[in-house]
Amino acid sequence: MSTSIVLFTNPWSRGRMARWMLEETGLPYHVRLLDYGTSMKDPSYTQLNPMGKVPSILHGDTVVTEVAAICTYLADLVPEKELVPPEGTPERGSFYRWMFFGAGPLEAAVTAKSLGLLAPIERRTSAGYGTYDDVMNTLEGAAKHAVTQGGGYLVGGRFTAADLYLGAQLNWGMQFNTIERRAAFEDYCGPIVHRQACLLSNALDDADGVRMKAAAAPEEE
Repeated sequence: MSTSIVLFTNPWSRGRMARWMLEETGLPYHVRLLDYGTSMKDPSYTQLNPMGKVPSILHGDTVVTEVAAICTYLADLVPEKELVPPEGTPERGSFYRWMFFGAGPLEAAVTAKSLGLLAPIERRTSAGYGTYDDVMNTLEGAAKHAVTQGGGYLVGGRFTAADLYLGAQLNWGMQFNTIERRAAFEDYCGPIVHRQACLLSNALDDADGVRMKAAAAPEEE
């Protein structure tokens, strides 16, 4: 399989997390920038990702979509970086727990809250996230444990893709008021989003965003 990875993304999307993960791995990659509603829905892309959304990665003949899956896949490619615990260990189980918590209850609850579509309390058993408070309180407990007992990290006392995924979600949510600010969240994600790979990937995405806006601007007569 080719070691070249193609990242299909947009600078104003969850693709920022995938790019951050690529920078953490040190793997070679190049970027294909897509626009909402146009190139994201073009058949040349939807044959890779029928959802017509980003991010996706193409690694040889392998297509991976969904940020949690992309992060885990990439982490497995570089075991020497220890971005994911070894298979079959208790830490690997905890890693899966928090990755899927982020992709499931956290994503669903935050999206529902931002759209004003949270399940009514009497229907909470029908919602996979239970209630928004259930999700926030569970996440607060994990963040506190990471800071006080985990060396600042969720799993195994070291940075993993789970910290990247949840840290990015927390940071983004608090910036845009879709996740309430709690001291535990800020204490946990603050150092994580100041990692060198995060700062570099943000700078690259910001630069791509400027170029895309300039390309889309109407020319002056």
